[in-house]
This record gives sequence, structure tokens and C-alpha cells, in this order.
Amino acid sequence: MDRSAPPTVVNITSFPNGEIGAVWDDGHESYYAAHYLRCACPCAGCVDEMTGRKTLRDESVPRDVRAVRITPVGRYAVTILWSDGHDTGIYAFERLRKICPCKKCGGATRGAAPPS
Repeated sequence: MDRSAPPTVVNITSFPNGEIGAVWDDGHESYYAAHYLRCACPCAGCVDEMTGRKTLRDESVPRDVRAVRITPVGRYAVTILWSDGHDTGIYAFERLRKICPCKKCGGATRGAAPPS
């Protein structure tokens, strides 16, 4: 494995409790609360394309949102169909790792608002 390349997800799954787990090719495991990840959607409907400023209001996303389907996008990302009907975000692996909420990654506490 090329260590200069960012880590990639080798497995990603949605758990019955709503968490989404990712296993990385470097052995790291990330666990995201569904609401946290939905609020981190990078699509043009959730983030202003010109400024990069987040436009999605976290309080507009149902607290009990769940991943209905997770689909690979090439070998670099996934897209998620959410229970609130949203499905246009492409979650690049590099961004998923950047927003990993674990302490080892220096991320936010689970369930906190994701970075803009």
C-alpha cells in the first residue's frame, strides 16, 4: 500500500442503531452518528458551491435520520440515500477520514456538528 496516498475505505456499513462504520485500509475504524454524517453532506444543496459555506441547517435534519443505502462511487467515495430522502452528496474517502469523530483523529465528539 502506498503510504503517501490517503487511506481508503475497505468496508462501510450502516448499523441498526443508526451509526455508520467504516474500516480503512490502514486498519483504522471510524464510527459516525447518522445525523452527524448527514449534516456533513458536501453536495451543492447543502454547501454553497461558490463560497464553500455550509447552507444546510442542522436542525432541519431529523435527529433520527438513517442511511437507507450506501453505494460506492468509483474507488474514492460513497453516496448515501438517507431516510429523509436526500441522496445527492458524494462522500469522498479523504473527507470521511478528515471528519472522523474519534479522538485519535482529533475529530469532534460523536454527534457534534461536523466541520464546515
